[in-house]
Amino acid sequence: MPRRKDLSLAWSTIKGRKGGFIGSFVAIAAGSAVITACGILLMSGLNTGVTPERYSGAAVVIGGEQSYWLDESSEVRYSERVTLPADKVDAVAAVPGVKSAVGDIDVAVSVLAADGEEVGGPDGFPVFGHGWSGTSLGPFPVREGRAPAASDEVVLDGDLAGRADLSVGSKVRIVAGSIPSAYRVVGIVGPPKGGLDRQSAVFFTDDRAAGLSGRPGRVDAIGVRAEPGVSPEALAKRITAAVPHVVARTGAERGDVEFLDVGDARSLVVESSASFGGTMVLIVVFVVASTLALSVRQRRRELALLRAIGATPRQIHSMIGAEMTLVSLAGALVGAIPGIVLAFVMRGVFILADAMPSDFRMEVGWLPFLATLVLCVVSARLGGWLVARGVARPSPVEALGDAAIEPKKLSWIRLTIGFLLIPLGLLLTLSNVAVSGDSVADTAAAAVLLFVVAVGCVGPLLLRGAITLFGSSLNWRSKAHGFLAHANVRANVRRLSAATTPLAMGVTLAAVQVFGASTTVAASQEQFEEGMRADHVLTASSGAGVSPRVVDAVRDVPGVDVVTPVARMRVLLTFPSEDSTATKVFAAQGVTPERLSRTMELDVIEGDIAKLKDGTVALSRVVAETVRAHRDETVDLRLGDGTVIKPRVVAIYERGLGFGDVTLPNDLVTEHTTSQVNAAVLIKSKDGTDAKTLRGALRDAVEPYPTVEVGDREAFQNAPGSGSSGDWALNLLFQTLLLGYIAIAVVNTLVMATAARVREFAMLRLVGASRDQVRAMMNGEARVVVFSALLFGLLATIPPLVGMSVSLTKSPVPSVSPLGLIAIVALTVALSWGSITMATKYALRPAPVDAIGGRE
Repeated sequence: MPRRKDLSLAWSTIKGRKGGFIGSFVAIAAGSAVITACGILLMSGLNTGVTPERYSGAAVVIGGEQSYWLDESSEVRYSERVTLPADKVDAVAAVPGVKSAVGDIDVAVSVLAADGEEVGGPDGFPVFGHGWSGTSLGPFPVREGRAPAASDEVVLDGDLAGRADLSVGSKVRIVAGSIPSAYRVVGIVGPPKGGLDRQSAVFFTDDRAAGLSGRPGRVDAIGVRAEPGVSPEALAKRITAAVPHVVARTGAERGDVEFLDVGDARSLVVESSASFGGTMVLIVVFVVASTLALSVRQRRRELALLRAIGATPRQIHSMIGAEMTLVSLAGALVGAIPGIVLAFVMRGVFILADAMPSDFRMEVGWLPFLATLVLCVVSARLGGWLVARGVARPSPVEALGDAAIEPKKLSWIRLTIGFLLIPLGLLLTLSNVAVSGDSVADTAAAAVLLFVVAVGCVGPLLLRGAITLFGSSLNWRSKAHGFLAHANVRANVRRLSAATTPLAMGVTLAAVQVFGASTTVAASQEQFEEGMRADHVLTASSGAGVSPRVVDAVRDVPGVDVVTPVARMRVLLTFPSEDSTATKVFAAQGVTPERLSRTMELDVIEGDIAKLKDGTVALSRVVAETVRAHRDETVDLRLGDGTVIKPRVVAIYERGLGFGDVTLPNDLVTEHTTSQVNAAVLIKSKDGTDAKTLRGALRDAVEPYPTVEVGDREAFQNAPGSGSSGDWALNLLFQTLLLGYIAIAVVNTLVMATAARVREFAMLRLVGASRDQVRAMMNGEARVVVFSALLFGLLATIPPLVGMSVSLTKSPVPSVSPLGLIAIVALTVALSWGSITMATKYALRPAPVDAIGGRE
C-alpha cells in the first residue's frame, strides 16, 4: 500500500494534471457501475428469489434433483420438472424430527367461465390443480363448503372463484392437457398466510389429481412440517442424509421447488452475472492500462526529468501506484450509485427476455460495493504497474532521449506476438470449416479475440501501411491542412494508433456479434421455410399444449393426409472431449416418423428417419459433429426430466437450426415432459384439397377442445418450447454493456490524445495557421482514424464469419445485415469524429501566446 507521503504527492499531481487523469477516472467509474450491477445481481441470485406461497406452511420442501452438475460450481437446469417416486413420502415421514410429510402434485389447468373464456391466474400467472392433501402445506383455510370427495368435485381458491363468478354448487369446466371436463364446485378456500400472488389453485381429490398428472405413483414435491423445537436447516440435513436423490430447501429457497422458473432464474442470474462480471474486471484492467499508458506518454518528459534528477524506478512505481489508488477509489465510489440503477435495468431486461420472473426480488447490500471497490483498486493498481514498468526500466539518459521524440520501432516481443496470433486465428477459423459443430460460435469468438489482440500488437504497422496505400485516395495533400494532417499521421503513428486500435477492436466485436447473429437467424429461417411442408398447425391458446387425444380426433377429418404431433424439450448430451467428457444442452423434438417428410422435411443426409422408434434418435449434422457421433452408434442422453437413456443414432439430418438438433420418438418426449402434451400438431392436406374448407373442418373437429387453435405454418415457430425467444435480449444486454464500455474507452483515448496537443495547436497558429485550418487538419486525421478502424475491424471479422457460415450453412457467404452495417459505420464515425471535434474545440480555446508557455 502507498505511504501517506506518496498519497499526498499523488494528490498534488492529480490536482495539477486533472485532464491527464480524467480518462482513467471515467474508465474506472464506468467499470465500477457495471461490476456493481453484476455484484447486486449475483447476490440477489444467491440470497433471494420468490417467497413460497402454497408451501409457506412447510418447514422444509423436498424436490427432485433439478440440476445436472457439470462440476462443483457449474450446473445445467433440466427443462422439465424432475418428479419423485410417491414412496419417498413415507421415507421422509420416517426421518426423526418430521411431524408430517405430504406429497404434492402440480397439474397445469385452465378454468373456463360461463361464456367459454379462460380465467387465468393473477397478473397472467397460471392456474394449477393439486390434490386436496396439499392444502395442509399452505395451509388453505376452508371458507365455504367442504373438501372434494368425488372425481367430479373441485375446490377453488377464493380469488379464482371471484374472477370466474363461481360459488359453491356452481358447475365449471376445467381443461387439463387440452381435454375439458365438467366439475361441481363444493368448496372455496382462502389463501395461505402470504397470499397467492403468482398462481391460482384448484383442488381435486388426490386420486383425480394423480390421474390428471399422467404420472401415477409420482409426486412433484414433498412438503414437510417439523416437530416442535426442530430447526428447518437441521431437519433438511437429516432428510438428505436419510433419503437419497432428493433436494431439501428451506427459507426463501422453498420457492425454487414450488416455482421452477425461480430456480431457473436464480441459476441463470448467478452464472451470467459472475461470468460477465469477471470479464468486465479483465477489461477494466486493459482499458485502465491503455488509458494510463497514454497519460504517462504525455508526461514522458516530466518522468524522464524525475529519473534524471535521481528518482529510482521504485519511486516511479510508488508515485504511479499512489495516483492510481486515489483515482480508482474516487472512480469506484462515483460509479457505485449508477451501478444500482444499472442492476435494476438489467433486471428489467432479464424479465423482458422471460429469463426472470417479474416478482424476483433484488438484494442491494454492502458486499457488492465493497467487492467492487477492492476489484477496481486492484485492477487500477495492476494497470498502473504494467505501465510503470515501461517508464521506470530505461536509464535516466535513455529516458530523456525517448521523451524527445516518439519511438519509431515496436518491441520485437510485441511484433512476434502479433504476427503469431494472426495465423493462429486463421487456424481456428479453418478448424470451424473442417470440424464444425455446436462449438462453432465459441471457436469464432476465440478467433475474433486473437485477431483483436493481434490488431492491438501490430496496430502501428498496420496503420502505417494503410496510410501508404490509401493516403492519396483521401486527398490529404490538396491544401495546407491536408499536408499538415499527412505529416502528422506519418510522424505520430504510435499516437494515432492508440486511438485507432481500440476503435477497430470495437468494430470487430460489434460486427461479429451482429453479423454472426444475422447469419444464424437467416440460416434458421431458411431451413424452416424449406423444411416446413405442413399446411395447418394446431397449437394451444393457453400455452399448455395439445393432448394426444386431439391428434386422434383430426386424423379422420376428410382431406387430411398426414398428421404429425411435435413435442419439445431440452436435452443434455454427454460426449468424450479430449481427456474427459463434456455435456451440452440441445433443443429436442419428439415426432412420429410415419411419412414425416410430408409435414417436416429435415433433409436427411445419412440413415433413415423412418426407423425412428423406441431406443433410437436422429441428430442434426451440427450436433453429430459436436458429439462425434455416427450412424448406428449410441449416445449418452439425458431427457428434460433427467431420465438417462442411450439411444442408437438412426439418421443424421441438415436442418437442425430450423426444427431442433435432436429428434426423438414422440411418445418418449411427451411421456417425459411436465404436462405430457404436444407443443403443436402439423397437418398436411391431400392433394387438391381446398385449404379454406379444410381449415373449417379442422375447427369443427377441435371445437370440443376449447384451448386448441387452428393456425398456419408460422404458428409452429411460436408454439411452446420452440426456444428461448428472449435470448436475443440477454445477448443484446451483455453486448451493449461490453461495447458501451469499449466506446467509453475509445472516447477517452481520442479526447485525451487530442486535448493534450494544446501547445502543438498554439505553435501552428503562431506560425500563421488559422483556427479553421487547424480544425480541417484534425478532420483529416479523423478520416484516417475512421477509415483505418473500419478497415482493420471489418477485415478481422471476415475469417471467423466465413468459418461460422460454412459450418452452419455450408456457404462461405455470411448473412450481413445492411442495417447492422450502417449502424456500426455510423457509430464509429460519431464516436471518433465527435470526440476529436470536441477535444479540438477545447484545445483551441486558449490564446496561442498563453498556450505555448503552458505546461506539457
